[in-house]
Amino acid sequence: MSLRVVLADDHLVLRQGVRALLERHGLEVVAEASDGRAAIEVARELEPDVAVLDIMMPLLNGIDAARQIVEACPHTQVVMLTALEQERLVTDAVRAGVRGFVLKTQAGEDLAQAIEQVSRGGFYVGAGVSQAVVEACRAAAAADHGRLTSRERQVVQLVAEGKSTKQVAALLAITPKTAEFHRARVMKKLNLHDVAGLVRYAIREGLIQP
Repeated sequence: MSLRVVLADDHLVLRQGVRALLERHGLEVVAEASDGRAAIEVARELEPDVAVLDIMMPLLNGIDAARQIVEACPHTQVVMLTALEQERLVTDAVRAGVRGFVLKTQAGEDLAQAIEQVSRGGFYVGAGVSQAVVEACRAAAAADHGRLTSRERQVVQLVAEGKSTKQVAALLAITPKTAEFHRARVMKKLNLHDVAGLVRYAIREGLIQP
């Protein structure tokens, strides 16, 4: 099944060109948006695999839109379209949860590769992007590894207590799909392969009683 993508940029011609390019690579563009607020709305509604955002958009910029999309749709990854003069914003974008950076001037093969890579949980830095961006992404990846979010810690505790995916979803008021995503991400972060390992981690971290 092809990856589902939301594309947000305030320039219609650029959106049309990028959409055609992505579709040639077998990716499905499920919605377009012309500003940051609209991007958040369609992401919440459609829960795409990847959201491609322009860093500068009206009503709400790409970085703040990315932050809200990541919070509302934890399984949606974000790729940022950027320009060389905007690289000072990269650290903020990484902190907001952006996992891929592609220069608009290189938005050809690079963008399709970025979408594929971030959808698998990796980081992607396109050709022509400076070493500073690479280092910011490396630092974020290192910090990301092994550090659980508050929601992930909640999931760990409930799973370690023996709750099923449906029970976890009901208790946290999220969908079973989102609950399963959190569980899988936790296992990957902690390099665990079974529930027994997760239980041992929860005991060690004081999340449950032994």
